[in-house]
Amino acid sequence: VSFAIAAVVFGYSVLHSGIDLKSMIDLHGIMIVIGGTVACTAIAYQVDRILVLFKIFFQRMILGKKANHKKSIQELMRLAELNRTDPSKLKEEIKKIQDPFMKEAMEMLAEETLELNHMSTLLRTRVNTLYVRYSADAKVFQSMGKFPPAMGLMGAVLGMIALLGSLGKPGAEKTIGPAMSVALIATFYGIAFANLIIIPIGENLLESAKELKLKNQVIVEGIILIAKKTNPIILAEELNSYLLPHERIDIKNVKK
Repeated sequence: VSFAIAAVVFGYSVLHSGIDLKSMIDLHGIMIVIGGTVACTAIAYQVDRILVLFKIFFQRMILGKKANHKKSIQELMRLAELNRTDPSKLKEEIKKIQDPFMKEAMEMLAEETLELNHMSTLLRTRVNTLYVRYSADAKVFQSMGKFPPAMGLMGAVLGMIALLGSLGKPGAEKTIGPAMSVALIATFYGIAFANLIIIPIGENLLESAKELKLKNQVIVEGIILIAKKTNPIILAEELNSYLLPHERIDIKNVKK
């Protein structure tokens, strides 16, 4: 939906600007902007990290795989009840957990090799570590946003050089307008590519890192309460405190 809105705004702006659509297509400018951005990114950052970030963005934005706090709390409630009533089945249930962080934390709890205080400190450290690393990766995209406009400007400069070099030739005055238009198209491509795609993706990934941190914080507090054999209803009320009203789980419906 977001990309569709961006496409509509972009298309409307171009169509109602009085510009000939054929003049907007310049393979030379596209090659400079896209190719130059890819080259600069490959030199500045690890390509495999960029591909992983694209995968995260695709899963979150296109497939809608965002943090589901209600589902996490319900899962923790179920594990809390099982730990209180039938701990022997806990290890089998842990194998079914889909959330990697929750599964890792519950396995740590089931192994009983760490004291509760040590385990909680360790898990909180991992939450912060994941957030710092993911935030740093998200800022890579924000930094990438400076490459397309620079490549577009380079394309414009090349176009201007070609234009100025032809001024002394007969009939050059008739080609100044079209040549200037072609020279500026690369700059347009660069600005559009940076502000409609690269920078928004970076902001989206940064928001994703914040969501992941909150989800993991809720899980850590839930694991601690499970270790204390807390009643599932009390556990849910405790974890709801970390969320906004519309994000909280409805205890009454869970009871029913």
